Amino acid sequence: MHLPFKYCEPAFFSGLCDDPVLQVRVRPLGRSLLFDCGQIHHLAKRVLRSIDAVFISHAHMDHFMGMDTLIRHVLVAPRTIEIYGPPGIAARLEHKLRSYDWNLAEDFWCSFRVTEVHAERLYAFVLAGPEGFACRPEGVAASAGRLVYANRFVRVEAQSADHKIPVLIYRISEIPGFSVDEERLAALGLVPGPWLGELKSRYFSGTLSGMPLRVRRSSGAEPREEWVADAAALYEDVRVQNPPAAIGYFSDIGWTPDNRRKLKGLFSDLTLLIGECTFLAQDVARARASSHLCTTDINTLLHDLRPAYFLPMHLSKSYLGQSEKLFDELKPPPGTTILELPERLTPRPLLSADLPPVARGRW
Repeated sequence: MHLPFKYCEPAFFSGLCDDPVLQVRVRPLGRSLLFDCGQIHHLAKRVLRSIDAVFISHAHMDHFMGMDTLIRHVLVAPRTIEIYGPPGIAARLEHKLRSYDWNLAEDFWCSFRVTEVHAERLYAFVLAGPEGFACRPEGVAASAGRLVYANRFVRVEAQSADHKIPVLIYRISEIPGFSVDEERLAALGLVPGPWLGELKSRYFSGTLSGMPLRVRRSSGAEPREEWVADAAALYEDVRVQNPPAAIGYFSDIGWTPDNRRKLKGLFSDLTLLIGECTFLAQDVARARASSHLCTTDINTLLHDLRPAYFLPMHLSKSYLGQSEKLFDELKPPPGTTILELPERLTPRPLLSADLPPVARGRW
């Protein structure tokens, strides 16, 4: 199945009961974003080395322990990796890194820039490899709405939710590309020509607003050229109106009125929703006690949001061997397709019987 993304290539590197790990590869850049970082020892080195930014929902072990594996693979790359997370994530990463000796640090080692997402501020810290990953504050900035990260092709927004601790939920949206509706062109009497190339060039250079543009318009047998006063207004009239593709990601939140309001606010018009479904309906009391969701909650949420696709994840390991019950209980609204995961994707642990005789101490 090919999901309808232009720039993004999402890959979920976990089974239904494994630690959540979402990679979003930005195809035009050949680079990746990682959402949550539990067990990631099964990811190929080239996947880990493609990561430019990591977005942590919260610092429970199954969402954060894989940072050690990531550090091990990118340590000697001379670049800065961005880390985003809830308040306190910088200190937690610092404590993790300070548990190792860095007496052999080199000038070319990588660094981490950590951004903590607070209610109205973004607090930045730098942990520089050449300095042995000592954590130093870099600055404080007013938050730009929910936006925390952007490149030429995608933007990432974050919203704080509650799991008895602050957790972050994320929206990854493709930045709209240049796209013209041919039917709208015809309805306005506009004739395609070199002016469309000029319009496209101005769109990507950010010089549309208030600028005139010479276009071609049909008039009898021969098209005529005329000036349009505002190229930005013209593009609004002729562009494809479909919203850009977007991914919503959430894990470990309680079914509270405030959390539900935040989910609805951040996750409108989604192409793909990826979210925890930790408990079956019969265990709703366990879900409430541990601040997780059950299938009944997910069904309500899907009817609220109506994403094109939904990928359930983070099923409790108490249901191993019973995952079909989860999919039986999910009742999506018309237009929403449920994507199914196997229970486990991570390799099973080795037993001594799996090893060759020499490795087992036998000759």
